[in-house]
Amino acid sequence: MKLQAKLMLSALLVGSLPAVQAADFEDFGRVVRVTPRVEQYNQPRQECRTEYVQVQQPAQRSAGGSIVGGIAGALLGSQVGSGNGRTAAAAAGAIAGAVVGDRVDNRDAQPGGVQEQAVKQCRTVEHWESRTTGYEVVYDYRGRNYTSVMSYDPGERVRLRVSVEPMQN
Repeated sequence: MKLQAKLMLSALLVGSLPAVQAADFEDFGRVVRVTPRVEQYNQPRQECRTEYVQVQQPAQRSAGGSIVGGIAGALLGSQVGSGNGRTAAAAAGAIAGAVVGDRVDNRDAQPGGVQEQAVKQCRTVEHWESRTTGYEVVYDYRGRNYTSVMSYDPGERVRLRVSVEPMQN
């Protein structure tokens, strides 16, 4: 073989080396179907409302008059009579003094009545929300369908990185 033919054959072989090694390029596939992946999660929350209820209020009375009147009545009653009669008079005086003292002390007391009172009632309710966590994308590339999970909806076509490399025997 001549030198010139050997040089041409060597140049041809060196030029074909990159074709034998792996090659990456970009292309597009046609999107066939996009299915959102949805996750349900519970976010409980408080719901409160205010109700107005009727409450019976007791009369605003004081016990001071009864006490002072009872003591004064017992002292006055003990001054009357002698022996067991004196004790009975002191007891009767204490009762009468307590009744009179109560009436005098509470003659201007506010009577009891019905009053409206606000009552707040709360309860926890479940609140379910949906969150999209990704998209299952089925796309066609050169007559074959492929499936991939993506973080976004690619639309009508998906950009692909194609890698080509020879098979090893």
